[in-house]
Amino acid sequence: MPQLEVDGAALTYDDEGPRDGDGVPLVFVHGWTANRHRWDHQMAHFAERRRVIRLDLRGHGDSGGAGVRTIAELAKDVLALLDHLKVERFVLVGHSMGGMISQTIALSHPERVERMVLVNSISRMTYSRGRGLLMGASTLVPFKLFVAANIQRAFAPGYPREEVREYIRASADTPREVVMTLYGAMRAFDVLDRVGEIRTPTLLIHGYHDIQLPVKQMLRMAKAYPDAVVRIIDAGHELPVEKPAELTAALDGFVTARA
Repeated sequence: MPQLEVDGAALTYDDEGPRDGDGVPLVFVHGWTANRHRWDHQMAHFAERRRVIRLDLRGHGDSGGAGVRTIAELAKDVLALLDHLKVERFVLVGHSMGGMISQTIALSHPERVERMVLVNSISRMTYSRGRGLLMGASTLVPFKLFVAANIQRAFAPGYPREEVREYIRASADTPREVVMTLYGAMRAFDVLDRVGEIRTPTLLIHGYHDIQLPVKQMLRMAKAYPDAVVRIIDAGHELPVEKPAELTAALDGFVTARA
């Protein structure tokens, strides 16, 4: 389990697959309170024929470090890892907050991003009234109850309860300081007026039942993208684990398509 020290955080990552495989490396970036194992299905599929890289963001999973106040700081971590691995050009795949990180990288280093996939992500954080009330109550309820309420809402109706409980337990292991500081970073994130600058071919793939970041918010973002493909799947916000095979198939078709 390799690690890289970046600005006081030991970042845990996986770097798998053939170095001389098909295409540039795929780089997978997970979301808030998650970890690199959200991408297990995709890693197993793609590592057979191309290089794939994923990491635990600082304060998540097996990585250390405190929370940061901007998405740009997380993007800096990802770029530091890729520089360490001598990966100059890559395909970015980001889920939720990971999609915000991906957009930040695409805007700051467009020459390095060959393609980009945003999974259940948006360019401007806008909360529904219900989500706003939930986040506002975060200081009034026990932390684990707050996490449980957020994760429960992330899955589409009918998803197995025991599996949801497993994800709740894993998310509750993320330190409270990291969770709440990054909540502030996401709330401040807004590049909607700049995404028209992103000329990178982009796939916007979203769960139809996503109430964390609703489809209508993603579609507002899609209108601003000059070169985007939109795909809607029958799932909630946790698309990588709710419908892993469908997501993998969509990624496969997009990242291997001719430019």
